[in-house]
Parts: sequence; structure tokens; C-alpha cells
Amino acid sequence: MTEEANKTEKFGKEYEYAWNKYNEKELDKVFQLSKRYIDFISKCKTERECVKECIAQAEKQGFKDLQAILDKGGKLKAGDKVYANNMDKALALFVIGSDKLEKGMRILGAHIDSPRLDLKQNPLYEDTELAMLETHYYGGIKKYQWVTIPLSIHGVVVKKSGERVDVVIGEDDSDPVIGISDLLIHLSADQLQKKLSEGIEGENLNILVGSMPIEDKKAKNRVKQNILKLLNEKYGIIEEDFVSAELEVVPAGRARDYGFDRSMVMGYGHDDRICAYTSFEALLEVKNPDKTCVALLVDKEEIGSVGATGMHSKFFENTVAEIMNLAETFNELKLRRCLANSKMLSSDVTAAFDPNYPSVMEKKNSAYFGKGIVFCKYTGAKGKSGSNDANAEYIAEIRAIMDKHNVTWQTAELGKVDQGGGGTIAYILAQYGMRVIDCGIALQNMHAPYEVASKADIYETMRGYHAFLLDA
Repeated sequence: MTEEANKTEKFGKEYEYAWNKYNEKELDKVFQLSKRYIDFISKCKTERECVKECIAQAEKQGFKDLQAILDKGGKLKAGDKVYANNMDKALALFVIGSDKLEKGMRILGAHIDSPRLDLKQNPLYEDTELAMLETHYYGGIKKYQWVTIPLSIHGVVVKKSGERVDVVIGEDDSDPVIGISDLLIHLSADQLQKKLSEGIEGENLNILVGSMPIEDKKAKNRVKQNILKLLNEKYGIIEEDFVSAELEVVPAGRARDYGFDRSMVMGYGHDDRICAYTSFEALLEVKNPDKTCVALLVDKEEIGSVGATGMHSKFFENTVAEIMNLAETFNELKLRRCLANSKMLSSDVTAAFDPNYPSVMEKKNSAYFGKGIVFCKYTGAKGKSGSNDANAEYIAEIRAIMDKHNVTWQTAELGKVDQGGGGTIAYILAQYGMRVIDCGIALQNMHAPYEVASKADIYETMRGYHAFLLDA
């Protein structure tokens, strides 16, 4: 071997497969984590369901409601665990550290909204003795992927009285499912000539929910009336209640083990509940930290992080101010220092290399299944538009932490330079001056009704998040 080849062998970087390092005991931990995660995403298909389940699990681990502490005039001290609930659609969980808050926090930030279909405010109608629901898609989807698959409805209906009714239809084995039709191949000549993006139009994502009329033969829209009758009997709601409802149409059924070897997970909503859940689990393992540790789970990322429950809102900043006021003496300058001195992993998914579609990826800078947590220096599109672009010093620190804890990690960017791109919440937190880098888990089928992830990557990501909270 030549001297030059020796240098390449010594100084070159080869990202390794996590599977190669597991003994039987650790392999069991890999599969047990994914089992818990499968249960979570099978149950939690909306932001509200994620918040509800996380609060239930957190309270069992000793977390207290921040609002209840405020109402009682309480205080916070090192080691305390609290959560702040934002309209049941975003959640911030804190483990209070022994250091002053102005020295900064360690934050894991992820989002719990996913691409889906939302029912319109006046969705129900009848056409040719079929009852239909109109939808408006949420986030970036390929519309043709949502036809001819079993769908369910999750959400809430709030009546004028203020009573809130939780709705889940299509998940229990005894439930019916619903769906969107597609043209039969025999009559698709015109459709097949269209561009893929135009084959199914947004206004045609109408859901078939019934075909049986009520008994009154003199009534109008008898099939629609029968659907309203069934909804009233089960949920006590009337047609007008749709106006004050948040009803999300999502794929029906549980997430599943994927592959003959069960090495992967297929399910709806990996983007980004896979990072939210691993962040949540990592925080639950934190005990008596030096720096205050945070898991921040937000809404609306898929449509720009807007609104009162998105990352652009003041919810997190206001919550940190309340935490500071309860744990020590508050002032505005200390709050600014706290945010500027914080470090964050903006936890979101990225694209895994897919051998079926190699042309959109650049192999040396792609993420791969089984090679662990993925760090992305920048996201954005084409000329890095809209990206955070983490600084080299922070990346070096993160590398050292991962290696210290034997976390399997890799780096990647989202496809070829001119192919496309995407964004996360990283740039929003970076506006405070805090150090932020994008990281997370690589997926195949991102934004499809059923996405796929590696169980090894889920495990290594959770370990990486925990290592960050301990040592950053």
C-alpha cells in the first residue's frame, strides 16, 4: 500500500452501520424502543393526540403542569420537571437545571403535525345518493397517494356550549373505514395523459362515507341525513358543529414492523413524530442536569410554523420567561441571554437514500438506513434558501459528544443541489442567536401516507438526543 493510500485509510471517514455494534442485550433495547414508538404513532395521529399522550406519560414520570404551579403561586428549583401546554396542540417540557437559566438551555425541538387531509368547514354533501365529505389537504402531499387507501377521521368537535367531543372513526377493528375513489384503468385514458401532479386534483379529494338512505322516503338528501343521524347518535353533534371542528383525515390502521427481518417501521406520521417521540424519551431519562433541558414539540411546521401553536408564535419565549420567574429573579436581559446562550438540535427527518431513485441523490452526501442519527449542516432549497446553516464550531462540538457516547451518526443534505429541498424550525430559534443544527432520522417515502424508518436509526437518535442533553 502506498504512503498516500495509507493516509486515506487513516484519515478518511466511513460512516458505519449501527447494526454491527449491537450485542443481544442492546439489540433488545433497539426493538423495545421501536415497539413503544409503534404504539405511540398508532395511537397519536394528530397534534392533539400527541400532546395528550405525552402529558399522560410525563405526569407518570413526575412532570407538573406549569399553569397549575402558576395558579398556586409556586416556585421551581433544580431537578423539578414541568410542562406547558399550548392549546392542546404544542407542548414544552422542562427539566430544571442547577445552573442559572441565563447560561442557556439544551433544547430538542421537533414538530408533531404531519401532512394530511382536513375536512372543510362545511364538508358534508350528497351526490347521486352517495354521501361525501369535502377536504382541504394540509402540507406537502402527492395527492394521488391518498386515493384508494383506507382512511380514518381523528379530531375534535366543539359545540356552541363549549363542550368538546373527541372523534376517532376507523381505527377500532369494529369500525368502518372511509376512502377516496380513483378512476378505473378502463376509463383513465385522459387522466393518464396528465402530469403526475395533476392526475388527482385537490378539489376531487372527496371522501365517500355512505350510501344508505334514512327510512323517510319524502326527505331530501336521504343518504346525507342518514350520516348526520349516525353522527348524532354516536357523538351528539349536528351539521352546524362541523364549523367549529378540527377533523383530520389520516391513514387507518396501526404502524407495522417492516421487512422480513423486522428491521424497519412503516407508519403514518414519522415526519416528524419520530423525532418528537425520541426527543420525549430522551428527556424522560434526564435527572438533575446542570443546564435546563427542554423537549419542545410544536405544531404547523408543515405549513410554515405559523399561527398561535407554530414555532413563529411567542409561546416558547413566553414560557421560558414564566419558568425563569418561578426559578429565579426575572428580567428581560436575562431572558435574552438565556435564549442566546442556549444550544438546540432542531429535530426533523431527512431523506434516506433509495436505490429505486438514485438520480435525485448524491451518494457521498446522502443519509442511509442503519447509519444512525443524521446531522444536516443546512437544509433549504437550491442555493440554501431558507436554511439555518450551522457554524463549524458547533458541529465540531456535536461530533465530539456523539463519539464520546458511541452514538452512530452520519451527515447528509436533502438531495442534489438543484433537485429541491426543504425547511425546518431551525432558523426560527437561530434568530435568538442560539446555536442550532438540523438533525434527525432518515426516511423513505417522506410525506407519503406510509413512511419507512430504520429501527437502528430510531435507537441511535434517541441515544444521540440524550447524549446532547447530558453534555452539550
